[in-house]
Amino acid sequence: MFDISFPELVVVGVIALLVLGPDRLPGALRTLGLWVGRMSRTFSALKTEIEREIGMDEIRRQLHNEAVMDELKRLERDVQGASSNGSGHADASETPPAVESPRAQASTAASTDTAPRA
Repeated sequence: MFDISFPELVVVGVIALLVLGPDRLPGALRTLGLWVGRMSRTFSALKTEIEREIGMDEIRRQLHNEAVMDELKRLERDVQGASSNGSGHADASETPPAVESPRAQASTAASTDTAPRA
């Protein structure tokens, strides 16, 4: 990680022994080990969380793409079914009941309006 060779590590150890002394060096090394362990766990947890977030975004993207592809396949089947009916237009039986042409609406309105107007 830091490219520290063994001789460099020995030099750092000797300097630490001279600066801290033999009484405080074991406690300092223990504290240093605890901090290094905490940082290592923190970086590991952060890396795992980032990978999980990236994976979740990828899964969401895949699900969205699959839904879009299913919709395109359904539309393609509908278009092929409509073109196989002959003229390429849908029959009147395929028209939803809520949708009427303007002429049908006008004739329906004229036939129901039988009361004389004043």
